[in-house]
Amino acid sequence: QVQLIESGGGSVQAGGSLRLSCAASGRTFSDYAITWFRQAPGKEREFVSAISWSGVITYYADSVKGRFTMFRANAKNTVTLQMNSLKPEDTAVYYCAARRGVRAAVTWTEHDYWGQGTQVTVSS
Repeated sequence: QVQLIESGGGSVQAGGSLRLSCAASGRTFSDYAITWFRQAPGKEREFVSAISWSGVITYYADSVKGRFTMFRANAKNTVTLQMNSLKPEDTAVYYCAARRGVRAAVTWTEHDYWGQGTQVTVSS
């Protein structure tokens, strides 16, 4: 079992920054690729970013590319999503998910464990 806990959400004005963390406990964290998803009210859940088990490879949705950065610290069992230049359309509940293996995935159901989510609200 892997338990994932997100933190760092909150409210910020457009143009501001937030840093989300995903802390993991349980099995060997470095065995898992990690993905961030988000879901806005009334919308489907969408892929945000992903990172390989080693942290060498990252993927980003076009909507966040150049503004969000994802990195991990396996020794600390954490993954961080640095979000800059936030926009109102970034408002959503953000979830991290873990997928055992080398390759990261962009689909919710391809993962093995999921966190409970953290709310991000960006006001204009």
